[in-house]
Amino acid sequence: MAGRYFLSFLLGSLLIVSACTSSKKIVYFQDAKDGEARKVLTTIEAPIQPNDILNIVVSSLSPEEDVKYNRTDNTTKGYLVNNDGNIQMPKIGSVMAAGLTKKQLTDKITSIILEKKELLNPIVEIRQLNFEVTVLGEVTNPSVINVPSEKISLVKALGLAGDITIYGKRDNILLIREEDGQRVTRHLNINSADFLTSEYYYLKPNDVIYVEPGKAKIATTSRAQTIIPIVFTGITTLILVLDRVIK
Repeated sequence: MAGRYFLSFLLGSLLIVSACTSSKKIVYFQDAKDGEARKVLTTIEAPIQPNDILNIVVSSLSPEEDVKYNRTDNTTKGYLVNNDGNIQMPKIGSVMAAGLTKKQLTDKITSIILEKKELLNPIVEIRQLNFEVTVLGEVTNPSVINVPSEKISLVKALGLAGDITIYGKRDNILLIREEDGQRVTRHLNINSADFLTSEYYYLKPNDVIYVEPGKAKIATTSRAQTIIPIVFTGITTLILVLDRVIK
Protein backbone atom coordinates (compact mmCIF):
# COMPACT_ATOMS: atom_id res chain seq x y z
CA MET A 1 0.00 0.00 0.00
CA ALA A 2 2.83 2.38 0.94
CA GLY A 3 4.49 1.54 -2.37
CA ARG A 4 1.42 2.66 -4.27
CA TYR A 5 1.31 6.00 -2.42
CA PHE A 6 4.99 6.53 -3.10
CA LEU A 7 4.46 5.77 -6.81
CA SER A 8 1.60 8.28 -7.01
CA PHE A 9 3.76 10.91 -5.32
CA LEU A 10 6.64 10.38 -7.74
CA LEU A 11 4.40 10.45 -10.81
CA GLY A 12 2.71 13.64 -9.60
CA SER A 13 6.08 15.25 -9.02
CA LEU A 14 7.22 14.35 -12.51
CA LEU A 15 4.08 15.89 -14.03
CA ILE A 16 4.49 19.11 -12.05
CA VAL A 17 8.13 19.50 -13.04
CA SER A 18 7.43 18.82 -16.73
CA ALA A 19 4.56 21.36 -16.76
CA CYS A 20 6.56 24.23 -15.24
CA THR A 21 6.87 26.90 -17.94
CA SER A 22 7.29 30.62 -17.39
CA SER A 23 3.97 32.40 -17.94
CA LYS A 24 5.86 35.24 -19.61
CA LYS A 25 6.66 32.93 -22.49
CA ILE A 26 3.08 31.87 -23.20
CA VAL A 27 0.91 34.95 -22.57
CA TYR A 28 -0.14 36.86 -25.70
CA PHE A 29 0.04 40.69 -25.94
CA GLN A 30 1.54 41.03 -22.47
CA ASP A 31 2.02 44.80 -22.45
CA ALA A 32 -1.49 45.65 -23.72
CA LYS A 33 -3.12 48.19 -21.40
CA ASP A 34 -6.80 48.53 -20.55
CA GLY A 35 -8.46 51.36 -22.45
CA GLU A 36 -5.50 51.83 -24.77
CA ALA A 37 -6.83 52.65 -28.24
CA ARG A 38 -5.12 51.08 -31.22
CA LYS A 39 -6.07 51.80 -34.79
CA VAL A 40 -7.93 48.92 -36.43
CA LEU A 41 -5.77 47.53 -39.20
CA THR A 42 -7.04 47.19 -42.73
CA THR A 43 -6.08 44.31 -44.95
CA ILE A 44 -3.77 45.12 -47.82
CA GLU A 45 -5.01 43.40 -50.96
CA ALA A 46 -2.36 41.03 -52.25
CA PRO A 47 -1.53 41.09 -55.97
CA ILE A 48 -2.87 38.21 -58.06
CA GLN A 49 -0.25 35.56 -58.82
CA PRO A 50 0.14 32.73 -61.35
CA ASN A 51 -1.82 29.60 -60.32
CA ASP A 52 -4.43 31.65 -58.48
CA ILE A 53 -8.01 30.59 -59.24
CA LEU A 54 -10.46 33.46 -59.70
CA ASN A 55 -14.23 33.35 -59.77
CA ILE A 56 -15.36 36.16 -62.11
CA VAL A 57 -19.02 37.03 -62.68
CA VAL A 58 -20.20 39.70 -65.12
CA SER A 59 -23.72 41.11 -64.78
CA SER A 60 -25.61 44.07 -66.23
CA LEU A 61 -29.02 45.43 -67.15
CA SER A 62 -28.89 43.20 -70.23
CA PRO A 63 -29.13 39.64 -68.87
CA GLU A 64 -29.37 38.12 -72.34
CA GLU A 65 -25.97 39.63 -73.17
CA ASP A 66 -24.35 38.72 -69.84
CA VAL A 67 -24.15 35.06 -70.84
CA LYS A 68 -21.59 35.88 -73.50
CA TYR A 69 -19.17 37.16 -70.87
CA ASN A 70 -19.59 34.39 -68.31
CA ARG A 71 -18.32 30.84 -68.23
CA THR A 72 -21.15 28.38 -68.79
CA ASP A 73 -19.05 25.23 -68.30
CA ASN A 74 -20.25 23.94 -64.93
CA THR A 75 -17.41 21.41 -64.72
CA THR A 76 -14.80 24.16 -64.37
CA LYS A 77 -14.76 26.38 -61.31
CA GLY A 78 -13.05 29.71 -61.76
CA TYR A 79 -10.38 31.03 -64.07
CA LEU A 80 -6.83 29.75 -63.58
CA VAL A 81 -4.11 32.38 -63.84
CA ASN A 82 -1.57 30.65 -66.10
CA ASN A 83 2.21 30.80 -65.78
CA ASP A 84 2.28 33.87 -68.02
CA GLY A 85 -0.11 35.64 -65.66
CA ASN A 86 -3.10 35.59 -68.02
CA ILE A 87 -6.69 34.39 -67.74
CA GLN A 88 -8.91 33.44 -70.67
CA MET A 89 -12.42 34.89 -70.55
CA PRO A 90 -15.38 34.35 -72.90
CA LYS A 91 -15.94 37.16 -75.40
CA ILE A 92 -12.92 39.06 -74.05
CA GLY A 93 -10.10 36.59 -74.58
CA SER A 94 -6.75 36.84 -72.83
CA VAL A 95 -6.47 39.28 -69.94
CA MET A 96 -3.27 39.91 -67.97
CA ALA A 97 -4.15 39.42 -64.29
CA ALA A 98 -0.90 38.68 -62.44
CA GLY A 99 0.48 41.62 -60.53
CA LEU A 100 -2.90 43.34 -60.28
CA THR A 101 -5.09 43.53 -57.20
CA LYS A 102 -8.66 42.30 -57.51
CA LYS A 103 -9.87 45.90 -57.70
CA GLN A 104 -7.42 46.72 -60.47
CA LEU A 105 -8.44 43.63 -62.42
CA THR A 106 -12.12 44.48 -61.87
CA ASP A 107 -11.57 47.95 -63.30
CA LYS A 108 -9.60 46.52 -66.22
CA ILE A 109 -12.25 43.98 -67.22
CA THR A 110 -15.02 46.57 -66.79
CA SER A 111 -13.16 48.96 -69.09
CA ILE A 112 -12.74 46.25 -71.76
CA ILE A 113 -16.47 45.43 -71.62
CA LEU A 114 -17.48 49.10 -71.86
CA GLU A 115 -15.35 49.49 -74.98
CA LYS A 116 -17.42 46.81 -76.69
CA LYS A 117 -20.62 48.79 -75.95
CA GLU A 118 -22.71 45.64 -75.57
CA LEU A 119 -23.63 45.77 -71.87
CA LEU A 120 -25.43 48.51 -69.99
CA ASN A 121 -23.78 49.40 -66.67
CA PRO A 122 -21.69 46.20 -66.38
CA ILE A 123 -20.78 44.95 -62.91
CA VAL A 124 -17.73 42.70 -62.48
CA GLU A 125 -17.32 40.69 -59.27
CA ILE A 126 -14.09 38.79 -58.52
CA ARG A 127 -13.32 36.35 -55.71
CA GLN A 128 -10.23 34.25 -55.12
CA LEU A 129 -11.17 30.60 -54.69
CA ASN A 130 -7.82 29.27 -53.49
CA PHE A 131 -7.07 31.70 -50.65
CA GLU A 132 -5.40 29.47 -48.08
CA VAL A 133 -2.69 29.63 -45.42
CA THR A 134 -0.62 26.87 -43.84
CA VAL A 135 0.14 26.55 -40.12
CA LEU A 136 2.93 24.17 -39.12
CA GLY A 137 5.09 23.34 -36.13
CA GLU A 138 4.24 23.44 -32.44
CA VAL A 139 0.45 23.85 -32.75
CA THR A 140 -2.29 21.44 -31.73
CA ASN A 141 -3.51 20.73 -35.27
CA PRO A 142 -1.04 21.65 -38.04
CA SER A 143 -3.18 22.27 -41.11
CA VAL A 144 -3.88 24.06 -44.37
CA ILE A 145 -6.69 26.56 -43.75
CA ASN A 146 -9.04 27.65 -46.52
CA VAL A 147 -10.22 31.26 -46.19
CA PRO A 148 -13.54 31.85 -48.03
CA SER A 149 -13.82 35.37 -46.60
CA GLU A 150 -10.39 36.27 -48.06
CA LYS A 151 -9.44 37.88 -44.75
CA ILE A 152 -7.67 36.21 -41.83
CA SER A 153 -5.32 37.34 -39.08
CA LEU A 154 -2.34 35.35 -37.88
CA VAL A 155 -3.99 35.03 -34.48
CA LYS A 156 -7.16 33.56 -36.00
CA ALA A 157 -5.13 31.14 -38.11
CA LEU A 158 -3.37 29.92 -34.97
CA GLY A 159 -6.75 29.53 -33.28
CA LEU A 160 -8.09 27.45 -36.17
CA ALA A 161 -4.98 25.27 -35.86
CA GLY A 162 -5.84 24.60 -32.22
CA ASP A 163 -3.52 27.32 -30.82
CA ILE A 164 0.18 27.07 -29.98
CA THR A 165 1.06 24.33 -27.53
CA ILE A 166 2.69 25.20 -24.22
CA TYR A 167 6.05 24.31 -25.80
CA GLY A 168 5.75 26.64 -28.82
CA LYS A 169 7.83 29.84 -29.08
CA ARG A 170 5.38 32.74 -29.26
CA ASP A 171 8.10 35.36 -29.49
CA ASN A 172 9.75 34.00 -32.63
CA ILE A 173 7.04 32.78 -35.05
CA LEU A 174 8.26 32.41 -38.61
CA LEU A 175 6.17 33.82 -41.46
CA ILE A 176 7.07 32.68 -44.99
CA ARG A 177 5.52 34.77 -47.76
CA GLU A 178 5.85 34.95 -51.54
CA GLU A 179 6.15 38.52 -52.82
CA ASP A 180 7.11 39.71 -56.30
CA GLY A 181 8.41 36.29 -57.29
CA GLN A 182 10.55 35.98 -54.16
CA ARG A 183 10.13 34.03 -50.95
CA VAL A 184 10.67 36.24 -47.91
CA THR A 185 10.69 35.43 -44.20
CA ARG A 186 9.74 37.42 -41.11
CA HIS A 187 10.00 36.53 -37.44
CA LEU A 188 7.06 37.75 -35.36
CA ASN A 189 6.51 38.17 -31.62
CA ILE A 190 2.89 37.82 -30.55
CA ASN A 191 3.84 38.13 -26.89
CA SER A 192 4.10 41.86 -27.55
CA ALA A 193 1.04 44.08 -27.90
CA ASP A 194 2.89 45.90 -30.68
CA PHE A 195 1.98 42.99 -32.92
CA LEU A 196 -1.62 44.27 -32.89
CA THR A 197 -0.52 47.11 -35.17
CA SER A 198 2.00 45.14 -37.22
CA GLU A 199 1.71 45.04 -41.01
CA TYR A 200 1.88 41.26 -40.65
CA TYR A 201 -1.16 41.01 -38.37
CA TYR A 202 -3.26 39.96 -41.37
CA LEU A 203 -2.10 37.11 -43.59
CA LYS A 204 -1.96 36.94 -47.37
CA PRO A 205 -2.77 34.01 -49.69
CA ASN A 206 -0.30 31.11 -49.51
CA ASP A 207 1.39 32.39 -46.33
CA VAL A 208 3.10 29.71 -44.26
CA ILE A 209 3.30 30.04 -40.47
CA TYR A 210 5.84 27.94 -38.59
CA VAL A 211 5.83 27.80 -34.79
CA GLU A 212 9.22 26.71 -33.52
CA PRO A 213 9.40 24.39 -30.49
CA GLY A 214 11.14 25.90 -27.47
CA LYS A 215 14.20 24.53 -25.77
CA ALA A 216 12.00 23.03 -23.06
CA LYS A 217 10.23 20.80 -25.60
CA ILE A 218 13.48 19.69 -27.21
CA ALA A 219 15.14 19.05 -23.86
CA THR A 220 12.08 17.31 -22.44
CA THR A 221 11.78 15.03 -25.46
CA SER A 222 15.47 14.20 -25.39
CA ARG A 223 15.54 13.53 -21.66
CA ALA A 224 12.30 11.59 -21.73
CA GLN A 225 13.65 9.15 -24.30
CA THR A 226 16.54 8.23 -22.02
CA ILE A 227 15.40 8.95 -18.46
CA ILE A 228 11.78 7.76 -18.30
CA PRO A 229 12.59 4.06 -18.86
CA ILE A 230 15.27 4.28 -16.15
CA VAL A 231 12.94 6.14 -13.76
CA PHE A 232 10.12 3.66 -14.12
CA THR A 233 12.51 0.74 -13.74
CA GLY A 234 13.81 2.32 -10.54
CA ILE A 235 10.29 3.00 -9.26
CA THR A 236 9.24 -0.59 -9.92
CA THR A 237 12.30 -1.92 -8.11
CA LEU A 238 11.72 0.46 -5.17
CA ILE A 239 8.09 -0.61 -4.84
CA LEU A 240 9.08 -4.27 -4.76
CA VAL A 241 11.65 -3.55 -2.05
CA LEU A 242 9.15 -1.52 0.02
CA ASP A 243 6.53 -4.26 -0.27
CA ARG A 244 8.99 -6.80 1.08
CA VAL A 245 10.09 -4.50 3.93
CA ILE A 246 6.50 -3.75 4.90
CA LYS A 247 5.58 -7.42 4.84
